[in-house]
Amino acid sequence: MTVPRRYLPSISALVAFEAVARLGSATLAARELSLTQSAISRQLKALEDQIGVTLLLRQGRGFALTPKGHDYLRDVRNVLQRLGQATISAQSDTESGMLNLAILPAFGMHWLAPRLRDFARRHPEVTVNLSTRLAPFDFHATSFDAAIHFGRRDWPKVSYLPLLPETVVPVCAPALIATPLSDPHDILQYDLLHLDTRPQGWVRWMRALGLEANLPPGMVFDQFSTMAQAAIHGLGIALLPTFVAEPYLSSGQLALASQRTSESIGSYYLVWPKDRQDAKALTSFRDWLAGAPDSPADRPDPSGRD
Repeated sequence: MTVPRRYLPSISALVAFEAVARLGSATLAARELSLTQSAISRQLKALEDQIGVTLLLRQGRGFALTPKGHDYLRDVRNVLQRLGQATISAQSDTESGMLNLAILPAFGMHWLAPRLRDFARRHPEVTVNLSTRLAPFDFHATSFDAAIHFGRRDWPKVSYLPLLPETVVPVCAPALIATPLSDPHDILQYDLLHLDTRPQGWVRWMRALGLEANLPPGMVFDQFSTMAQAAIHGLGIALLPTFVAEPYLSSGQLALASQRTSESIGSYYLVWPKDRQDAKALTSFRDWLAGAPDSPADRPDPSGRD
């Protein structure tokens, strides 16, 4: 689909807008972009005139974003980033390649990152760029070549490479529980910490042990790392994947609240679009992951289990 030119502002106007919005000053933006202040002002006026929306309001000697300006800035930054990545990819040696990978924060930090040195040693011709994404997205609207996905095979129009099932353990500050509880039902006497992307995590852990219970409300976090810190500071019991919990358990910052573990509600996968020709970089990365420790591709897939 071809977008009418009247909806396509110039790159220089978008760059000027992003710089002013980020720096809050036309003077600072002009200095960063090696332009005059009047040139920046002309770019901003031309952009607002073209789209018919006020994006910035002058406040004293600086500028502040309007509500529509905030929304527009988010999309403009995304477009500029994708354009820059596309240019870098086009300039790259096709025999070496660049892999843009979307990762989940905890998995990327605790499982993937420690193994990437081995990939870099085996494939120095490939450059891996990592960015965080918490939920499935449309590959065709981004510059990503592949992504790490957790859960079930519910990402449409992608191919899957199973990496590993997630095993979770309940952990807390050592001062909160002196020794691991023998009866997991006793955990309900304590505050439970929850992850917003795993709202049924504790329920499923209990059910795996044959328990049905009404869970008490507790604090909700968007990442395992912040939830782990809350547990360290005694705010409750966290349910963490073993690869996240192990460093904290080894250092003594956290302790097991129960000796019981169970497989979680899904597995980790590498996913990539079905309808794209596999680039050499993706093929190298996928083949390496298939043979990486703890990630055999032929591991039984538990994602169908409830």
